[in-house]
Amino acid sequence: MTPIDAYLEDLARQAGIRIEHARLRDGRDGESYVDQNLIRLRPGMNARLHRCVLAHELGHHALNHAPTPFGPLHAKQERAAEEWGALRLIDLDDYRHAEEIHHGHPGAIALELGVMRSTLEAFRAVLLRLGDTVYVRPRMGAGNWDHREIVA
Repeated sequence: MTPIDAYLEDLARQAGIRIEHARLRDGRDGESYVDQNLIRLRPGMNARLHRCVLAHELGHHALNHAPTPFGPLHAKQERAAEEWGALRLIDLDDYRHAEEIHHGHPGAIALELGVMRSTLEAFRAVLLRLGDTVYVRPRMGAGNWDHREIVA
């Protein structure tokens, strides 16, 4: 178990979330039951997929998502959970290094960082590059971002 895997399991434990491994419907890799403090994961996933699915499902719990049949809201919840997980799995300095040594190739960067390509894409989606500056999770208004990095 890697330190990041231990971190994710510790997050679940601290939040009182049980993790079960079980065969899931519709070929899913993971399911969240926020109201029951339960995450169910498909057994037999490789380490990278398991890590990313667990982080994604923890995101549903952290963001208190309730299941919805409304397509646009469901898509928004899925995107938010994926971004939440990506921000816990990918360190900005590690990303910068991997991007440099792999010349921006997403598959190679994801492999280097130990995440799935979809998780890397979610991480990239929360970055905004303006000129010589990259902002992490920028929001409207002056000074509203999680982190700012000069990249000139």
